[in-house]
Amino acid sequence: MVKIVHGEETKAFAARLRQALEGAGVRPSPSVVAHEFNLRYWGKSITAHTARAWLAGVAIPMQDKLRTLSDWLKVSPDELRFGARSNALDSLAREADPSLGELSLQDREMLARYLVLQPSQRKTVQEVVHAMSLVAQVMASSEHPVRAEQPSPPPVSPVRRGTARPPGG
Repeated sequence: MVKIVHGEETKAFAARLRQALEGAGVRPSPSVVAHEFNLRYWGKSITAHTARAWLAGVAIPMQDKLRTLSDWLKVSPDELRFGARSNALDSLAREADPSLGELSLQDREMLARYLVLQPSQRKTVQEVVHAMSLVAQVMASSEHPVRAEQPSPPPVSPVRRGTARPPGG
C-alpha cells in the first residue's frame, strides 16, 4: 500500500531515494527499482507504478517497505525517510577536506558504523584506507595507469607419444 503525504516531504524522500540508488549503482528506473525491490521483499510485491510514485515524489513507502529499501541500498531507514538529522559528520569531513562537500547517505552510514568499532578495529580500517589512498595517488599521478597483472594459465604438460591409451584399450 502506498501512503500519500505532504508534497514537499514526498519530493524530499524521492530525492533521497534517487541519491541512495545512484550511490548503490542502481539506475533509478521504476521497472528496475520494482524488480530489485521485489527480489528482497517477502510481502506482496510492488508494481513499477508504485516505484514510479516513490521516485516521482508522489508517495512514500510504508515502514516495512522502507526497511527493505534501506537494507538493499545500505542506508539508514530514518535517514532515507526523514533525511540527515545532524550535519556533524558532514562538518567533520569538510574540515578534513573542504572539497568533499556533502557526504552521501552511504558515506554517513559508513562513518557511523566506523565510530562504533573498537580502537584496534578502527586502526585496521585506517590502515586499509591509507593504503588504498596511496594506490589511488600513484595511479592518478602516473602517465600510464597501473594495471594488475593477469595470472598466466598453468603450464600444460606435454603428452608423450606412446603413453596415451585409447578409450577402452
